[in-house]
Amino acid sequence: MAKPKGTKSRITKSSSKPTAKSKSAVPEVKARVISSRLAYEGPVFSVTTDEVEEPGGVRARRDVIRHSGSIVVLAVDHSSASKKSQPRILLEHQYRHAAQSMMWELPAGRIDEGETPLAAAKRELIEETGYRAKKWRQILFFYVSPGFLDETMTIYLAEHLALGVAEPEADERIEAKFFNLSKAKKMVLDGAIRDAKTISGILWLAEHRRPFRG
Repeated sequence: MAKPKGTKSRITKSSSKPTAKSKSAVPEVKARVISSRLAYEGPVFSVTTDEVEEPGGVRARRDVIRHSGSIVVLAVDHSSASKKSQPRILLEHQYRHAAQSMMWELPAGRIDEGETPLAAAKRELIEETGYRAKKWRQILFFYVSPGFLDETMTIYLAEHLALGVAEPEADERIEAKFFNLSKAKKMVLDGAIRDAKTISGILWLAEHRRPFRG
């Protein structure tokens, strides 16, 4: 995921929606907001302090981080795929200050104001890796940490890749590398990959690998 662009001061929620298959049949219920105040506003996210009455009658204060939403790109190369080979996944290696370590991750980034999730996914893949993809499909939509954060992530499967020129931000130092699916899954299970969105994407592909075999 690219480091946040610091040029925006307002956080607007993305219009990204769950796929039809992921929609729950349970009727949506929401809390009654008694009061809400802006506690912090920065270029990447804001924080509101809300007094709410939640379903079931629970009345509580909730501090919520507001975020515009993010996209994740599961870029898969099938160029050498056969019954004996396997797809390769494009991962990035970069330093994450919050984790105080180097991390292997799928390409990802924040959805800019007025941008669709798919447009953001295509932009981030080019900026961070230089790759373009001819085929795109939304595969997962989820909340990152709904206890205190409203950020959603939409994972797109990107296929039929073509290499171009990367356009990273000035403060980004990203190494991109392909891994066979079995190697990437082993990195997840061994704890070498500790990023939740990346774990989700790799395990999704491992579960759905059969349709990709030649």
